[in-house]
Amino acid sequence: MDIGYRSCELCPRRCGADRTRGELGWCRCGDELRLAFGGLHFGEEPPLSEPGGSGTLFFSGCPLGCPTCQNIQISSRRDSLGKGISEKELADLCLDLQNRGAENINLVTGTHYIPSLAAVLHDAKQRGLEIPIVWNSSGYERPEALELIHSLIDIYLVDLKTLNFETAGRFCGHPMYPEAAEDTLRWVISHTPADYHNGRLVKGVILRHLLFPHELASTREVLRWFSLNGGDALLSLMQQFIDPLGVLKADWEAEGDLLDMLDEFGIQKGFIQELGDDELWMPDFNRLNPFPETFCKPVWNWNG
Repeated sequence: MDIGYRSCELCPRRCGADRTRGELGWCRCGDELRLAFGGLHFGEEPPLSEPGGSGTLFFSGCPLGCPTCQNIQISSRRDSLGKGISEKELADLCLDLQNRGAENINLVTGTHYIPSLAAVLHDAKQRGLEIPIVWNSSGYERPEALELIHSLIDIYLVDLKTLNFETAGRFCGHPMYPEAAEDTLRWVISHTPADYHNGRLVKGVILRHLLFPHELASTREVLRWFSLNGGDALLSLMQQFIDPLGVLKADWEAEGDLLDMLDEFGIQKGFIQELGDDELWMPDFNRLNPFPETFCKPVWNWNG
């Protein structure tokens, strides 16, 4: 079956919307690319952002819809921020970011735009785009859809938020998230062996895990899975979430337990976001620069 915008099955929801005829998918998007922000981001993992910054492109809409998402202004199913951009304009923006010194092109939440993004990358590469392409996603995907763009992707930066169905129901927008994310991670890890050039990661997988408050048992399950299935992927541990009801205060005295678990499972390669600085990372996409100035240099904004 041809996977595209007609009878859309790009994400695991497989909603069947005909996005070519004006219908909106579950993601609340049609067949036009909608972008919220593009710029040089210095807050990604070091292999991606140092020294020139990651050329991040934040797309509007999302197939998952986590209620605690830090990008909820642009991922919400209601009134998400962003505006339409043509495939040529987006290819131009990729080349502009490269000319400004970007280390890579970082496609943030592009799952529901895969056919368009494949066309954009083909065009940009034909016109001189040479830096690595990063696929930055929630993990809520279908390998069958990723196959449409895999040959154009160098580095997968993919979430494994949880493997616990109850935790997924609370934090991730869908209780069946673990099933889809596990399938996705197994696929990208098996299809993308790590490659380094002069000590820099130029191809491979970085698995991100979000540390939800009071969910160390869930984190332990993810770390165990990574130790058995992670291959040569890198692990990145983060704590970026919003708390819309003000009831999820985390107890980061558990940091020692986290480090003990990493030792227990023999996980040595990766990154841990410094605990306690999460508020600095919460973007406001109503601003021309959604991030603190030291973290990001804006190049394109939906309302700029």
